[in-house]
Amino acid sequence: MSNGYEVGCYYFPGYHVDPRNEAIHGPGWTEWRLVQAATPRFPGHRQPLVPLWGPEDEANPRVMERKIDAAAGHGIDFWIFDWYWYQGPFLQRCLDEGFLKARNRRRLKFCCMWANHDWIDLHPAKARTPGPVRFRGEVTPAEWKAVMNQMIQRYFPHPNHFAIDGAPYFSVYDLNKLIASFGGLAGTRAALADFRRRTRAAGFPDLHLNAVVWAATLLPGESKPADPVKLVQALGFDSVTSYVWVHHAALPDFPGNPYDTVRDAYLKYADWAEAKLTVPYFPNVTMGWDSTPRTVQTDVWEAGLSYPHGPRIQGNTPAAFRRALRAVRERLDRRAGPRILTLNAWNEWTEGSYLEPDTVQGLKYLEAIRSVFGRK
Repeated sequence: MSNGYEVGCYYFPGYHVDPRNEAIHGPGWTEWRLVQAATPRFPGHRQPLVPLWGPEDEANPRVMERKIDAAAGHGIDFWIFDWYWYQGPFLQRCLDEGFLKARNRRRLKFCCMWANHDWIDLHPAKARTPGPVRFRGEVTPAEWKAVMNQMIQRYFPHPNHFAIDGAPYFSVYDLNKLIASFGGLAGTRAALADFRRRTRAAGFPDLHLNAVVWAATLLPGESKPADPVKLVQALGFDSVTSYVWVHHAALPDFPGNPYDTVRDAYLKYADWAEAKLTVPYFPNVTMGWDSTPRTVQTDVWEAGLSYPHGPRIQGNTPAAFRRALRAVRERLDRRAGPRILTLNAWNEWTEGSYLEPDTVQGLKYLEAIRSVFGRK
């Protein structure tokens, strides 16, 4: 724990070879291809982004060891892996073969956010032409049992699995997809209660269920919950958090919106969440936003188009990021409950939100975290 705070950071495992991606995009494909192919879309637009350590294979435990040392050494306490299940695991080699086989893995805790949204082919996306749905986010009862078993048998037992009061942390990204899987609120509540029962039967004191809630949709096919306050309470979640600021803050200006303006809009949502939710809300700090690498680079990029063609966040300097971290720390200092926050993101390179060092800023974003939340 960093100075009484627990700093979690989302990790997107799109930077290793996966057989399903190879079947769609060709041998050896990873999202590094999109990062490297990105081009500037207007004067002063910095693309392509160049990782300081190069386009590394995150499923290699030796590669992962450097990432772990950098995160743990700069005030990050745990990674929240985006975890996918589409009739079987997807993009899991990063966690299973990289992180969990790293020799220094215990320097950093980990947990999973079930990214149960539809997988739309946006790699890259054409303007005005919806990409095909490759995999559906809903699960069958048999698949849900497999998801529970994966967590309880494979991940929860690790000594460095993130837990709150001994209860392993498990987060769900898309509440509407979750409810669709079980035919309504009653079935969903029963499914989550069964997950708790199985977790306790495995010897854990309880299961900590976290819901990711948003006020604005982002990915194609997403829909925001009609009444998130009642929904979270009805389903028995223990806490709520956010994935990224643009789920809560509009980006009205094209091509870019000031970082501090987006921050202030997000903080208004955080005020609402803390006042209205009946469970703890873990605030979020987002490093930036620029999803242009996920678009066809020779296609148009203009106002009025949907993700990933929408506007970006600009002015997200390390100093601005540090100010946002301090604003959230001040909020945490006023609360009596757990002082937990989430960061977006370790490596959302194709969405322009990454803490991993690049050739321009180096470790400065990580140094900002350490200056605000690092161990004294």
